[in-house]
Amino acid sequence: MSEEFKVEIINPDKSFLVKDDVSEVVVPAFEGEMGILKNHISIISFLKPGIIKIQSKSGEDKFYVEDGIIEFKNNNLSILTSSIFNLNDMQKNKIIDLLTLAEKENQRSDIDDQSKYLVDQKIDTLKSIN
Repeated sequence: MSEEFKVEIINPDKSFLVKDDVSEVVVPAFEGEMGILKNHISIISFLKPGIIKIQSKSGEDKFYVEDGIIEFKNNNLSILTSSIFNLNDMQKNKIIDLLTLAEKENQRSDIDDQSKYLVDQKIDTLKSIN
């Protein structure tokens, strides 16, 4: 019996990725890193800035996301996000630019607690992949 399921990542521009041979996905949910395997219970969750890791027959893919929503139902994982980058294709200067913007935002005097939490997550993630 196959232990694989389908993943689809969609951003505002297009269907970013579709894979039918996925064995595990780890997402940066607000509740913490969440691992999803075939036959996981149905779930809807929000994403925080972090790394999505996808294990499939072709190997591991890693993507940086800043936000989004996931839904897992009937062995189909849908990830909707406004900002996603493949770490294999991401240029070092793009990471530095995103980090610089996040650090500037973090210095604002009028930043609220929720925004500060998200910016801190973004900074930590970007520093870890830089």
